[in-house]
Amino acid sequence: MELTLPLLLLAILSLAIANGNAVGGNTTTYIVFMDPARMPAVHASPARWHAAHLESLSIDPSRHLLYSYSAAAHGFAAALLPDHLPLLRGSPEVLQVIPDEVFHLHTTRSPEFLGLLTPAYQPAIGNLEVASHDVVVGVLDTGVWPESPSFAGGNLPPPPARWKGACEAGVDFHPSTCGRKLVGARSFSRGLRAAASGADAVGVGRRAATFRSARDRDGHGTHTASTAAGAVVANASLLGYATGTARGMAPGARVAAYKVCWPEGCLGSDILAGIDAAVADGVGVLSLSLGGGAAPYFRDTVAVGAFGAAAAGVFVSCSAGNSGPSGATVSNSAPWVATVGAGTLDRDFPAYVTLPTGARLAGVSLYAGPSSSSPSPRPAMLPLVYGGGGDNASKLCLSGTLDPAAVRGKIVLCDRGVNARVEKGAVVKAAGGAGMVLANTAASGEELVADSHLLPAVAVGRTVGDKIREYAARGGRPMAMLSFGGTVLGVRPSPVVAAFSSRGPNTVVPEILKPDMIGPGVNILAGWTAVAGPTGLAKDGRRTNFNIISGTSMSCPHISGVAALLKAAHPNWSPAAIKSALMTTAYTVDNTNSSLRDAADGSLANSFAYGAGHVDPQKALSPGLVYDISTNDYVDFLCSLDYSAPHIQVITKMSNFSCPKKFRPGDLNYPSFSVVFKKKSKRGMKFRRELTNVGPAASVYNVKVTSPESVSVTVTPTKLTFKKVGQKQRYYVTFVSKAGQGQAKPDFGWISWVNDEHVVCSPVAYTWKM
Repeated sequence: MELTLPLLLLAILSLAIANGNAVGGNTTTYIVFMDPARMPAVHASPARWHAAHLESLSIDPSRHLLYSYSAAAHGFAAALLPDHLPLLRGSPEVLQVIPDEVFHLHTTRSPEFLGLLTPAYQPAIGNLEVASHDVVVGVLDTGVWPESPSFAGGNLPPPPARWKGACEAGVDFHPSTCGRKLVGARSFSRGLRAAASGADAVGVGRRAATFRSARDRDGHGTHTASTAAGAVVANASLLGYATGTARGMAPGARVAAYKVCWPEGCLGSDILAGIDAAVADGVGVLSLSLGGGAAPYFRDTVAVGAFGAAAAGVFVSCSAGNSGPSGATVSNSAPWVATVGAGTLDRDFPAYVTLPTGARLAGVSLYAGPSSSSPSPRPAMLPLVYGGGGDNASKLCLSGTLDPAAVRGKIVLCDRGVNARVEKGAVVKAAGGAGMVLANTAASGEELVADSHLLPAVAVGRTVGDKIREYAARGGRPMAMLSFGGTVLGVRPSPVVAAFSSRGPNTVVPEILKPDMIGPGVNILAGWTAVAGPTGLAKDGRRTNFNIISGTSMSCPHISGVAALLKAAHPNWSPAAIKSALMTTAYTVDNTNSSLRDAADGSLANSFAYGAGHVDPQKALSPGLVYDISTNDYVDFLCSLDYSAPHIQVITKMSNFSCPKKFRPGDLNYPSFSVVFKKKSKRGMKFRRELTNVGPAASVYNVKVTSPESVSVTVTPTKLTFKKVGQKQRYYVTFVSKAGQGQAKPDFGWISWVNDEHVVCSPVAYTWKM
């Protein structure tokens, strides 16, 4: 992954937090979780109690208290001195004190590709668009550009009566900019400011460029919000690319923006404040395209907040992360969260590098200008240079490494890595280069991501890149010509798992398979801010209403929007039931009817890459059966992790609970299986699952098992008979390992319940720790 400026800022901010560099000189931001059962009746609200508790410890709340949480979590965030910590940790009312953490962002053809616009589906989607008027999708991100056409809502009725949110006034943000589409906008930065600056701990950023309000300067938040629930906009495009009608997954739903991410990063205390506010406001779906490192769930503020949201009936969707194709990199792995990886669309933006040998090598690009610096309207052969500065750093096209005399008027070959892709193009242009070939290395493989470069540029995979590198190294006078193919639809195969999409296994709880599913996340067209160019670079003066970007940040809001449609269709379904419907109806074949492949190297993908598969909204509306999970089920799951009672209470907010004597992490009624064979498991493991009928009253399902040679699978019973809607039936699965000692390679299979109308499919991942 390239080291971009935002990531560098995050690293600096993380160091500052670790060193206690914050308001008051020695203060550091912490999140303090409290036991609500101990709140004295004299206090009118949790906020009053939190302030009084600090005062009782001689800590001035007016100087140190940042947030009070009560809807999604119980506790507060504060900027604390080292001497404060033993006082708080010694208090019987305090369950846990954890340092604040920096999270980072996981940075249209989609409705057509997902089947939302097929003629057969139109009557159903039309009804759902009306029903989804009552669903508010909360997006925690970099804010929103309210004037974007994606948030026009003149034809919508007033927001639902239960909606309690508001549009907060701020810099360049008047409450009147909200309406019937964008129904809420708030910003949260107290934690970040207290941690990073030492200025007013309860203020927001002082840099005008950041917009001290919910207004989005970055563009990321506008993009994700419009992907989830943007309005229908005709003639949308990015500088002529991907021209068509843009629409969110749930164009009839409402949007509420919670700005928790700033140029310096996203602080856990601010994220938790955003979740807490969203739950209190009455959102039905929460979308978070951000994440942090792997941590026990009681120390993960997103996991804690998401649990409170799910317990309140809110569906929570999170991005899986962009650290693929390496294994064990998935973020946001809590089972009450829908963890979303990324796949491709059947749309591409081809571009070509032609060599004097006649070889025409394929790549991608979103460059919207002429194909070379020549005044001729036709592409022209230009000199090609590799290492235009005489050292390895110049091969990466790092800032200041290119010799203008060596690259002026030439096409520069740049290796991908270290700095951002679009930054390389800016470096080449600043040095006088006429164009760029951005070539993947072993680290990025064959993954291709199109960018709207500032000069003619083509991105190519490793294989093509090696050919061009070899050609350039032969000596003589290497030449090349760049040309651009516009927008192409119907690309085969698709979808393909994006190489950058983070992979399982789940390092926090290996018995929970993650990611849960994938959705479109490569080259996604959606709304954009009016104060940043499509590259996001300060030197990019272009402005556009829409942009095309990639990441699991983009796939997450696709699932959020589809979840809003399911919530409108089935308002009584729990968040777990909605996720089950999305997972058990997902597909694992591409548009050539072949198994899904991995963009990293073209190999077959597996459930550590795509979870249950690629989301299928049409089938998810009628899954037949669902795996439902109650709050008490999650408590049993947390007990099985050997978490202490206070740690479980931090997550659940429950003071009175009991742990079962026999419950393993894999016993959670999850729509997938992750079977971990250990020495003490004696090669055999038995699991129980329960299915709820949400299809026809009289339904019969037969089991179908697909298992690798390394495992024997027995399901009892083999037939499930339902007589009414809502009826529940249990089944048991025994997995017996047949693998030899030292089996290191994971294996995969499926357990499906099938009848003439439905296939309820659960992926199974097998790993060995013998």
